[in-house]
Amino acid sequence: MGDQQVSKVERIKAAGDLLRGTLAEELDNGEDRFGGDSTQLLKFHGIYQQDDRDVRKERAKRGLGPDHSCMVRASIPGGRLSAEQYLVMDRLADDVGNGTLRVTTRQGIQYHFTRKGDLRTLIGTLNANLVTTLAACGDVVRNLMCCPAPLADRERADLQHLTRQLSRHLKPATPAYWQLWVDGERAASAVAPPDQEGEVEPLYGPTYLPRKFKVGLAYPGDNCVDVYTHDIGIVPRIARDQVESFTILVGGGLGMTHNKPSTYPRLGDPLCVVPPAELLDTVKAIIGIQRDHGDRRDRKHARLKYLVAEWGLQRFKAELEQRLGRPVEPADPGALDWERTDDHLGWHPQQDGRWFLGVRIQNGRVEDGQVRLRAGLRRIVERFRPEIRFTPRQDVLLCGIREGDRPAVEAELRAHRIPLVTELAPVARHALACPALPTCGLALAEAERVFPAVVDRLQTELESLGLAEEAIHVRMTGCPNGCARPYSTEIGLVGRGHDKYTVFLGGDAHGTRLNAPYADHVALDDVVDLLRPLLAAYRHERRDRETFGDYCHRVGAERLRQRFAVTTTDRRDHERSRREGRQSVSI
Repeated sequence: MGDQQVSKVERIKAAGDLLRGTLAEELDNGEDRFGGDSTQLLKFHGIYQQDDRDVRKERAKRGLGPDHSCMVRASIPGGRLSAEQYLVMDRLADDVGNGTLRVTTRQGIQYHFTRKGDLRTLIGTLNANLVTTLAACGDVVRNLMCCPAPLADRERADLQHLTRQLSRHLKPATPAYWQLWVDGERAASAVAPPDQEGEVEPLYGPTYLPRKFKVGLAYPGDNCVDVYTHDIGIVPRIARDQVESFTILVGGGLGMTHNKPSTYPRLGDPLCVVPPAELLDTVKAIIGIQRDHGDRRDRKHARLKYLVAEWGLQRFKAELEQRLGRPVEPADPGALDWERTDDHLGWHPQQDGRWFLGVRIQNGRVEDGQVRLRAGLRRIVERFRPEIRFTPRQDVLLCGIREGDRPAVEAELRAHRIPLVTELAPVARHALACPALPTCGLALAEAERVFPAVVDRLQTELESLGLAEEAIHVRMTGCPNGCARPYSTEIGLVGRGHDKYTVFLGGDAHGTRLNAPYADHVALDDVVDLLRPLLAAYRHERRDRETFGDYCHRVGAERLRQRFAVTTTDRRDHERSRREGRQSVSI
């Protein structure tokens, strides 16, 4: 493929000297921002250059440019940290951030409003404590996810250990990261620095992948990681108390672009079954297929999901077998049975006789306000030294707590006004939102800052309808890229413009079915009003144990629109998607 046929980002990567570019020079030039090409390479190091969009207009009136800062994302495989690591990360939030930590829907941690001059301090300190930002962003395999719960019956799968193993093998090999952020020294790090002689990227090649690549591991029966939404999903098959094989899914991904029907959310397809000894080779081969055949001309069409959709599973499987040099066992979609999708909140016993406690973090933001969450977590970690595990729903599990310490832990929560799971409204318990404004440059509308009020209004409406105990899943994003996974849930609210949203309905709590657009350009203040007649109809017409998402899916978005006189100007081709198998997963 000639140079003129690739996107600008591809040319930047090709000229970037394995992620170095001019970053070293720019770090020391005294300016408050990086140049345009460098901002693309920064992403591979876990950094997005942003600016405070709340003050753009006011600064422009004063003749000033944007107020630049960085979002820095720590890659934490499986969301697992020691007590000591968490305390270091908490301290850094004050030293080089805005006094908050943001738990992501991929089990990582983000720092916001970090200044360019503080990047080396932040990343160097994280690396000295065995936490890396390498490949937390960029066109590579990003933070690997897995079910975080150390439940007594799950130790046999040991997904946490497997996730960390895979993560080490899938990191970029360039030494640029250590040269830039830890002065080239082979310091203690979450990822060992590679040999700098004869530099190559054996997995990724000189221009890495066409787009970001996501991998998730789900425990059988519990799809808390939304395994169908990943480029590669991995589900162990357990027999006789050991992992017998892994089912591999391919082609999931939720990002799309408004008014561009060639982009769409898609759920992954079960592709094959492989024995444990062949898992790593299979994952690398699939990554290689995307590296060599993914679209490098149009970044909006560059994810693996488009390759799988356009090739079809048979051609994709044949390419995989050719690269592996052996046949693979076809997957049986019916073998994936999701009994529940747990958020793992509340108290649960571990195999070692200790307990873990799942604590809700509203929208993933660890901060101190009326609820003194950050101070409370710090106090608990300092006093009881639990292991920390972040969940795909932006919550935290405090693990390894002794039986006798449980009352004291709950007392600390109450002292800091942190609610227990029994005190949460069902809708609030399951709600997710992305950060959006003021930091994300892609945001078209608010999400995190306005979502609590939307959830409160929705809960009030449910109470008035006698549906207060219905655990309806709602997710909001500020743009259609889908960071909070709004397309695989019961109600998705996706930013469309200033205070305007597209409302999606009909997904399910298990993440096995995409929802469909119901209404477009809905004003923020009108969202709950729009949902009210739907909720009333659901109350009177639902079948036994039918959830709200299942009801909307059964009736259909088109019929519901006609019934309630709702119009949409962004009617996407969901019939085509359904015919091609992108709309739902049979279970």
